[in-house]
Amino acid sequence: MLEQADLKKTVSKEEYRARVKPLKEALTALDGPIKAAGLPVIILFEGWDAAGKGSAISHLILNFDPRWFTVVNTQPPTELERRRPTMWRHWLTVPEAGQMSIMDGSWYQDVSVLRIEEEVDEITNQLHMNEINGFERNLTDNGYLIVKCFLHITQKEQKARLEKLDGDKDTEWRVTPDDWRRCHQYDKYYEAYDRMLEYTNTPYAPWHVISGMSDEVRTLGVFETVRDAVQAALERKKAQKEDKPEAAAVDPGRFQFLPMPKLADVPQNESLDDDAYKKELKKQQERLSELHNRIYRKKVPVVILYEGWDAAGKGGNIKRVSEALDPRGYEVVPIAAPKAEEKSRHYLWRFWKNLPKDGHVAVFDRSWYGRVMVERIEGFCTEDDWRRAYREINEFERQLYDWGAVVVKFWLQIDNAEQLRRFQERQNDQTKQWKITDEDWRNREKWPQYETAVNDMLGYTSTDFAPWNIIEANDKKYARVRALKIINRMIEKRLEEEKKRR
Repeated sequence: MLEQADLKKTVSKEEYRARVKPLKEALTALDGPIKAAGLPVIILFEGWDAAGKGSAISHLILNFDPRWFTVVNTQPPTELERRRPTMWRHWLTVPEAGQMSIMDGSWYQDVSVLRIEEEVDEITNQLHMNEINGFERNLTDNGYLIVKCFLHITQKEQKARLEKLDGDKDTEWRVTPDDWRRCHQYDKYYEAYDRMLEYTNTPYAPWHVISGMSDEVRTLGVFETVRDAVQAALERKKAQKEDKPEAAAVDPGRFQFLPMPKLADVPQNESLDDDAYKKELKKQQERLSELHNRIYRKKVPVVILYEGWDAAGKGGNIKRVSEALDPRGYEVVPIAAPKAEEKSRHYLWRFWKNLPKDGHVAVFDRSWYGRVMVERIEGFCTEDDWRRAYREINEFERQLYDWGAVVVKFWLQIDNAEQLRRFQERQNDQTKQWKITDEDWRNREKWPQYETAVNDMLGYTSTDFAPWNIIEANDKKYARVRALKIINRMIEKRLEEEKKRR
């Protein structure tokens, strides 16, 4: 793609003044429509050192209301950031609806500059680029606009600019040994940039290669690119409101799925007496405590999520798991209705930001699967949204697995009669009445709809790397021990895989 850029293009001062004024007016006029449409916009700048990324951003933001944008300066990941998935720190920069994130550098640093300087192997680099393409498709499918600008200059021009900066005492601090090394190895970086651009130039997030050879050409190119992209996105958003096509078919992605039984076919004949329960609980908790020390030492992250019917015993189950863990190395994340800042972003944002560091455990009390259950049934998202979510969730969990995480997913299954018995018990016990709400009773009336949704969820998202575990939970004691056994087994399996890999 780089060879397609016209680096010989020039603009006279008169032409620049004539063209830049209406462009500024058009950009300024976008503030209101972006806010009114609730359009989240990401404008990212990549390119050569000294190509003018800072100047381009400075010129661009003068046209916008500073209340509605944030400038993000992407640096190499810190040690703390390296302890989380590659895309974790980039998810944190995702803007709210109606706001803009303007990025000086981005997630593309990982597959260009850092690829060379950290000697990332080809397989890992390919994996990162696939994650980026999935990330951008995920965002754009959910209404985001991503404008990607690459500022291109020749090696000769880069060298001249670095020499000029280096020769002035007031600007020499801006030139680093890394800048000079990259300039001297221009051809090597050119190849990496070109491959990155080709592989990640997608219909939903295309690249715009803009000449940075002159301030005027660069400014006009950036202004025109942003204006056209935002106006087109606003038109698409308007058309979508007026024309509502049929929902697309479910596409859970190209993964290996494990066969799952229908909920109605899950037996409820397992139980434990008190003596067996106490003995097994102690044994499994002691084993989990030992494994917690090992995963901390080996830096293996563990993500455990609980879903299940209301009153299925999620809280009691989570309590027995957490009793076995070092409190410094785990967190329980209760998931309720999304807050305002969460509703105005991609639905996975609040889960990404709560992922654990490597060697730590995160236990989610309900999870991202709300998208294909409660949000589907209650109409909190569109049919397209929840149909698309199966693939998005599978890709999310695949990234967790590729990062090295153990992903443990539980569905706590009780039958309809047992739920009614527990509801009535809670209602008649003053110490437990806070656990039962009008919403619980309303959800119970929709048991058939939820059962259909859960069966779909299990079928479309039980992958070989993140399988579902259905726990027969009519007997709480049995359910607690079985969950602990599964957690231990899955951690042991992952530790053994890591051992073989090394």
